Amino acid sequence: MSDTFERACAVTDVPDEGVVPVEVGGVEVAVVKSDGQFFAVRDECSHAQIQLSEGDVGGCEIECWLHGSRFDLRTGEPTSLPAYDPVPVYPVRLDGDDVLVDVKNPLNQQAL
Repeated sequence: MSDTFERACAVTDVPDEGVVPVEVGGVEVAVVKSDGQFFAVRDECSHAQIQLSEGDVGGCEIECWLHGSRFDLRTGEPTSLPAYDPVPVYPVRLDGDDVLVDVKNPLNQQAL
């Protein structure tokens, strides 16, 4: 099996409890750092098709700025209304100073 991880950004690009929008393999991704860990989710709210990277981060969740839907960064599951559907979550690994993301193998296939 070939390695499907691609460079998304530098570790230093993502602030603590922050997010940076990137494109990986043609997919818009929000790379997030929360509670000292890196996460990657599709950069689109499942409720209103708004960029999640414009929202707030905290406690392993990201909030859509438009209607306040929150998503668990580990599972993609919505933790507050009005969203009902999860957002795709992608595997992340660090390689030196780089954040790598695998958009071809989401952790939560049901979100696709």
